[in-house]
Amino acid sequence: MNRIFLTLALAGNLLVAAALLLGLQIDDPAARSPAVQALVSWHLLTGLAALCFTILVHALVLTYFMGTGRWLEETTRAYGLPADLQRQSWTLKYRVVPLLSVAILLLILVGATGAAADPASHVGWGRIAGMAAADVHLATALGTWAINVAIQAAEYSALLRNGAIVQEVLQEVRRIRMEHGLPV
Repeated sequence: MNRIFLTLALAGNLLVAAALLLGLQIDDPAARSPAVQALVSWHLLTGLAALCFTILVHALVLTYFMGTGRWLEETTRAYGLPADLQRQSWTLKYRVVPLLSVAILLLILVGATGAAADPASHVGWGRIAGMAAADVHLATALGTWAINVAIQAAEYSALLRNGAIVQEVLQEVRRIRMEHGLPV
């Protein structure tokens, strides 16, 4: 799972970087120029792809912890193993879930501020705290990206530790099965 996560997180961050670079090239999104409108369209589509893909990566982490947690529970019970390893995995999961929930909410907020910054949108706003809507969107996007990378680092650390817990359980199960003459 570690390599899969790193690959997917990197791909998501590259999509975010592409959306950011496209957005920074837009001077006036209200300009009627076909070139500007094409750039706005590419920024919107790339941003939506980055949003969906990055949320998918966080959802994958949640699914992994749910699956391994259930497996650890059943294996611990079936082989009479101490519940300590299962508790450690639960602790990791319940540390990661609030973080990835915050990341998902912030990603959605970036999309919402982007929609509000679009001059063609009916949602638009004037200025917030003296900032134009596009500046609010940019600040939200940059802050969210930084927070998202930090959360992904925490997720990766938890995935590494949880993987080690799974390996410990597998080794113990192997030992028990060998002692009882069962196939391994």
